[in-house]
Amino acid sequence: MIDLNSFSLKGKVALVTGASYGIGFAIATAFARCGATIVFNDIKQDLVDKGIAAYKEEKIKAHGYVCDVTNEEQVQELVKNIEKDVGVIDILVNNAGIIKRVPMLEMSAADFRKVIDVDLNAPFIVSKAVIPSMIKKGHGKIINICSMMSELGRETVSAYAAAKGGLKMLTRNICSEYGFANIQCNGIGPGYIATPQTAPLREKQADGSMHPFDAFIRAKTPAGRWGTTEDLQGPAIFLASEASDFVNGHVLYVDGGILAYIGKQPE
Repeated sequence: MIDLNSFSLKGKVALVTGASYGIGFAIATAFARCGATIVFNDIKQDLVDKGIAAYKEEKIKAHGYVCDVTNEEQVQELVKNIEKDVGVIDILVNNAGIIKRVPMLEMSAADFRKVIDVDLNAPFIVSKAVIPSMIKKGHGKIINICSMMSELGRETVSAYAAAKGGLKMLTRNICSEYGFANIQCNGIGPGYIATPQTAPLREKQADGSMHPFDAFIRAKTPAGRWGTTEDLQGPAIFLASEASDFVNGHVLYVDGGILAYIGKQPE
């Protein structure tokens, strides 16, 4: 019989990168509800301040730090400060990310590198910084926020898809190298999620019809809707908890079934 306490995160310290808002904020909030102490970072102090205020509104005491996760020295300092101020990190969620929607032939190499740096190099840098203390402690959970673009391509997202495909393989490699130390590294691959950033793609047109992209996503999703940030909370709790101790190197796609679905036959 399963012990429901195995889903508890009581006493755990969770670092969620870039969790001032959006998906990271939703995941961190869920962790806090399950008993975890929340630590997050953002690249600017004003974003950290906004994040702390948002957590306070949810009656959550979160510890916020300014840190550029693409800078290895800053990340090493961040982890030292967290261990000194809060405790050893039990759970890491590599959430911070960017996307640049530019056709490949119009994209500069510098912009391509920037996306790779934030979406792939940074998870490597932060994971590398937390793993030694996880090994010493005898356990650890790393969750990488992957994407359906870890599996699929699409126009204008060559850098993002390359990064997220690489992140899937980094996930598997961390599992391969550090599973012996009772460290589980898994990924979550969100589908199309309704956030403020995607709101323009869901607005009704002047004639009252659906935005073409909104109609496209709904038609491609067996669930017939966009996902919500709340849809990601249960999977994240599972992968952060002892309930998933024998799940390693896996990417859990929370996409309403898009990846399983070929689409409707044209009428």
